[in-house]
Amino acid sequence: MLYSPAMLKETLEVGRVAADEALERLIPAGTQHPVSIHKAMRHSVFAGGKRLRPILCREAGRMVAGSLPSGIDEVGAALEMLHTYSLIHDDLPALDNDDLRRGRPTCHVVFGEASAILAGDALQTQAYEVLARLQCPALARVRIIEEIAHGTGTIDGMIGGQVVEAEHSKPDLKTLEYIHRAKTAALITASLVSGGIYAGGSDDEIKRLRCFGQQIGLAFQIVDDVLDVTQTSEQLGKTAGKDTAAEKTTYPALFGIEESLKKADKLVADAFAQLEPFGKGANILKDVARYLVERKK
Repeated sequence: MLYSPAMLKETLEVGRVAADEALERLIPAGTQHPVSIHKAMRHSVFAGGKRLRPILCREAGRMVAGSLPSGIDEVGAALEMLHTYSLIHDDLPALDNDDLRRGRPTCHVVFGEASAILAGDALQTQAYEVLARLQCPALARVRIIEEIAHGTGTIDGMIGGQVVEAEHSKPDLKTLEYIHRAKTAALITASLVSGGIYAGGSDDEIKRLRCFGQQIGLAFQIVDDVLDVTQTSEQLGKTAGKDTAAEKTTYPALFGIEESLKKADKLVADAFAQLEPFGKGANILKDVARYLVERKK
C-alpha cells in the first residue's frame, strides 16, 4: 500500500461526490420536458456507481498539474455519461439481456427497450455537448474530444471490442485480450489521458499515462472476470456467473483464478513503472489503480 487506507477511502469518496455533483449539474432534471427520457437517463446514471473513470481522470490531472485543475470534473462527468450509456445498451435483450445493474433493475426493465436505447443515445450526445464547452484551451478541448471518441469507437475502442466479443463466443487468447483492451481498457485509458491533456501534460507525460491506462485497464477487466465467478449477485450489484453460464472464454476459464490474479498484478507492476518520473506525485493515482485490482465488486 502506497499510502494509508483512510487516505485512499477519502480520495475515492471525494472523487465520487465531485462526479455526482457535476453529473447533477449537467444532466437535465427529471422534471425537465420531455420527462420520460430524462428520468430514464438519471435512473441509470444515479444508480450508485463508484465513478472510477472520473476519479482516474481527476487524479491524472492532479498528478500532471501538481494540484487539481479547475473544471476537470466536467471531463469526468462526460466520461461517466459515456460509460453509463454503454452499460444501458450492454444490458439490452439484444446484447447481454441483463435485468440487474449496480443493484437496481436495468433501464430497459423499468422504462422499456425503446426508452433505454434512447436514454443511452441521449447520454452520449449530452457527454459531447459537455466536452465541447470545457473551460480549457481550444486545442486541448479538441484533443480530449478526439481521445474520448476514439476510446469509445470501433477501431481499438469500446464499440469495436463489443462487436468482436459478439462475433467470437470462443475467442483465443489473442482475441480475448483484444476484446478486453478495446471494450474496457480503452475508456479507462481515455479517462487518464484526457485528465493529463486537460492539465496541460507534455507529450511524454501523455504517452506515459496512455501506457499506464492500457495496463491498468486490462488488469481491471481480468479482475472483473474473476469476480464474476467468485462473488454473488448481491455482492456485485449485477448478475454473477453469467460468463460461466454462457460458456464464455475468460481469463479464469483459460488460466484459473490464481494465475489470472497473478497476471493482473504483473500488469499493475508494469503500469506503475510508467509513472516513476512523477515521483511521489504519482502515489495517489497508483493507489487508486491498485484498488481497481483489489476490489471485491
